[in-house]
Amino acid sequence: MKTTWYFRQSVLKRRPFIKMEWCNRAITNSDFCDRQPDGRFRYWKWIPEVKKYLRVVTLPDGETVHNAFLDRNFEEGD
Repeated sequence: MKTTWYFRQSVLKRRPFIKMEWCNRAITNSDFCDRQPDGRFRYWKWIPEVKKYLRVVTLPDGETVHNAFLDRNFEEGD
């Protein structure tokens, strides 16, 4: 899986509990997907292990992970 320097050096250091497997699941089998105005994609996937949605943000290519976090405010239908 491709990742940005920011993801590797900043995101994973602040959120070491995030598993790459979860990010892959979010991208390949998302529950919801949205394109941001800057062209990046947001993918949400329910992660049963933590009982929360994971939001994964990719570059405009739709596959290079730039950010990921447990989205406390996400509600289905947003």
